[in-house]
Formats: sequence, C-alpha cells, structure tokens
Amino acid sequence: MTILSESDPIPISAVAHTVFCPRRTWLEAVGEKVDSEAMAAGFIAHGGVDRRVDDRMKARRSVEVVSHRLGLIGKCDVVQAGLDGRLEVVEFKASPLRRKAVVTEAQTVQLALQGHCLEEAGYIVSGYAVYFTNHHASVSVLVDSAVRMRATELVAQTRRIVSSETAPPPLVGDLRCGRCSHAGVCLPEERAEAPIRGQIRVSDPLGETLHLTVPGSRASLSHGRIEVVRSDETLASLPIERVNSVVVQGNVDLSSGLLRDLMWRGIPTVWTTYRGSVVGAALSARTPNGQARVRQHVASADGNLELARELVAAKIANQATQLRRGARDDVSDVVVQLRRLARDCSAAGSVPEIFGSEGLAASLYFSRFPSLLAVPRGGPFMNTWPGRQGRGADDPLNVALNLAYGLLLADSVRAVHACGLDPHAGFVHSSSRNKPALALDLMEQFRPPVADSAVLNAINNGELRPSMFATALGGWRLRDVGRKALVTAYERRVTQQFRHPIFGYQVTWRRAIEVQARMVLGVLDGTQPIYKGIRIR
Repeated sequence: MTILSESDPIPISAVAHTVFCPRRTWLEAVGEKVDSEAMAAGFIAHGGVDRRVDDRMKARRSVEVVSHRLGLIGKCDVVQAGLDGRLEVVEFKASPLRRKAVVTEAQTVQLALQGHCLEEAGYIVSGYAVYFTNHHASVSVLVDSAVRMRATELVAQTRRIVSSETAPPPLVGDLRCGRCSHAGVCLPEERAEAPIRGQIRVSDPLGETLHLTVPGSRASLSHGRIEVVRSDETLASLPIERVNSVVVQGNVDLSSGLLRDLMWRGIPTVWTTYRGSVVGAALSARTPNGQARVRQHVASADGNLELARELVAAKIANQATQLRRGARDDVSDVVVQLRRLARDCSAAGSVPEIFGSEGLAASLYFSRFPSLLAVPRGGPFMNTWPGRQGRGADDPLNVALNLAYGLLLADSVRAVHACGLDPHAGFVHSSSRNKPALALDLMEQFRPPVADSAVLNAINNGELRPSMFATALGGWRLRDVGRKALVTAYERRVTQQFRHPIFGYQVTWRRAIEVQARMVLGVLDGTQPIYKGIRIR
C-alpha cells in the first residue's frame, strides 16, 4: 500500500521539497498543509503570474508543463520568448527571511525540471532565472549537465519517498527545521520522546475555538465574517480567519454556506448536546495521512497494548498529582494507591487489566474529589455529591464535569482530525460502542489537568454558582449563564501555557492535545517507536 503508484506523475514542487528535506516531501504527499509567513509571502508573490491574463507572444504566465519520460507535472511562473524563438524560464520567489537574493539548490532543480518539460515538448530553452519579489532583483541561473543529472536523480528519489509505506525519519539537530513551515506538524525533535535542547518550538493552531451556545441562535457567513444572530439581535461577529474550530451546543443553527466554507478551509465543526455529549462532527474530505489512517484501523482491530497502557497510565498518574496538589484534606494514602495503579497499568498484560486499574483508580480519585473544593464556595456542590456520574447525572458538580468533558472531547476530536486520523478507531475504548474511541483515548490524560481543573477553578473562584443551575423533578441542569461561565473557564484553562513535562518547552494545553495526537500518528506511520503520555508533576 503506497501513497503514489509508479504511473502517477510527481509535482515538480515535490522534487524541490526533497532537496530541502525528504520528510517534508512525505508530509506534503500525505496532505499535511500548513500556513506560514514565508508561504503567505510566496502566495502574494505569485499572485500576478498565477493569473493567466497575458496573451502576448513574448511572455506567457502560469504555463503548465509535463514530462511523460520522467513522470512530472508542474507549472512555470513565466516563460519568455526571445526574437530567435528560444525560451527563458523565470521563477518568482519571495524570500522574506533572507537579506540577499540567493538562488538555492531547490530553486535550481525546479528550473531544470521545468526546462526539461519544455524541451520534451519540442522547445529550446536557453536561459533560466529567479526573480526575487521582495528584493526586486532577477538572478540568472546556470543549468548545465551536472544540474540536469542531479535533478533526474532527485526525481527518482522523490518517487521512492512518496511510494514508500513508511515516513522518512525526521532530521535531527538540523538548522533547516527552524525555518521549515512544517515543523509544527513534523515535530522532528519530539520524536525521541525526550527533552528538547534546540530552538525549535511548536506553535499553537492559528485562530481560536468558536463556541455557539445560545439556544435559538443562527450562525452564517457574511462578507468573510461569521455572524451569530438570534431574532433581530446580533450576538457576535468575527472574521472567519480567526476561527480554527467550531463547537455547537444544543439548538443552534448553522447556514449551509458557513458549513461549506468551514470545510473548504479545513475547519472542523463539532456538535454537542447542552450537557456536553458529542453528537457528531463535520470536516473536509481532504484530510491528510490517509495511509496512516488505514494502519490505524488495522492496529485498532489487532490491538496495540503499549499504546493502550500509556494512554490510561498517564491519566491515573495525573489523577494522583491533581489530588496531591489541590486536596484540602490528607489524601496521601490515596495518592500512593493511585501511583501503584499507574505502574500496574503500565505493566498490564491485556486491555481488560487496563480497565481494571482504571476503574479502581477512578473510584479512589472521585471518592476524594470533594476535597479539591474550597469551602464555603464549593460547599453546595460538595453537599450534593453522590460520587461520579456520567449520563443521567442529577447533581450540579457532575453536570459541570460532564459539560467540561464534552468540551475536552470536542478538542480531542479536532486534534485527531488535524492529524488525519479517525476518531472512531481507538486502542482502549471500543469502536463497537459507536463513539469516537481514539478521541476518548487521547483525552484521558487531559481529564484531570484540563477539564477537572477548569470546573474546580470555576467553582472555587465563585464563577460557577448553584444559582446558575436550574432544578426540575430532582435533576439539575445548567442555565445559559452557567454554561457561558463554564465555557469561559474551560477556554481559559485550555489556552493556558505550561511546561511540557517531556519536551520542556512552553505550550498551551490545546496545542498539547494535538502534539499528543501527532505522537500517536508517529507510532502508526513508523516515525517513532513508542508513545509517552503527558504526566503533570
């Protein structure tokens, strides 16, 4: 099973990526698309030549080319014809990070292959140049027999890369990674699952999560802005570029135009009930890492005990730390038992054993959960606490926890989708339950430090109060004001930075969820041998 068959043409741009980094070629081939300042500058630089409005004989813009002999397709920015009919190929480039207009090997190879395609079509190419838009300078490029031979070798190498069943290893300690637009999805330094001493730092996804929570409201797209309206009142208006995911709670309507644009942009939308249960998701069909997704389903069916162990062991360890840090009572005995259960889980011989450790740990953790509440603000929540309840919870603390877990699950679904993996093929939770099993697996380690912390902080700070709940027939549910308060507390927590316990750099919790999803992807695509969960200290 390969990404590309032997007969499929290779984009010339992919060969240029191979010069820079073979793994970059792989990431592009499997559909990993990212934005960066340099890429935006390049897009603007090509704006003039990508519009084929110049029909003069002397210069043609955006000329599509092909080589059947080498199996290439591509596009020349500008092809100029001299009086003698000979052609000059000009590539437009933006180099916002460079002080000088210097032609790279990748650009030379790209020009050489474009020239090869034109010559195969019967034209004579006598000149090559790169025009640097930010320097307003044109630099001539020599394409001799040595360059042509090197370009041909790179075509063969690129075909081997994109036809391989496994991803190439990342570069190690290489300066190129620091200026690569794909560093945030490649995570080259993180693959060793060890502290990072270099200067590469992952960035958070551009934009923010838009939570739609007001019953009876409608979100639509108008002139590039998401407008949220109820009756004749405009509740919110923001540019769609600010959004990287949308969470819809309850009875909120989305226009088809907005949904279409969100999918075109690759922005996932997740629907939940008012209580936080995830109902479904919508995303673009053009997701990356399709081959890894196939492997994920095979591994899910066959089982991956090491992954399952670590996903749950990290959760139990974080439960112990949460109690140790925040309990107002002496919980040292429970913390010791939780640490032992985390070790037992790491050595479990089967998934049922893992579930046994997890169940016992949950019982211990939630038996002391009220000790994490401050008195008097947490008193009413503490007094009505019956123990942990999921569906059908009839006390305010469990209702709040269920909503926070729903928000965390929505973030986990988004992170899994960002990697191109299937949220429903997991390693701990069973796919037969018709729930997003992998997203549930991924979120386990984040329950105590993110969702539990958000609820506890909201209660202890007085942001979430019993008056924000409504009671009916003995049950509790959040009023709109309470839901808004809890969503605000959750967003504050998930966007808070912390020092990653494995890699050592500062990262937000939301970005950490995607980093861990990409660590799962690394195990599946052969990039790294093991997976390590996040354990707070």
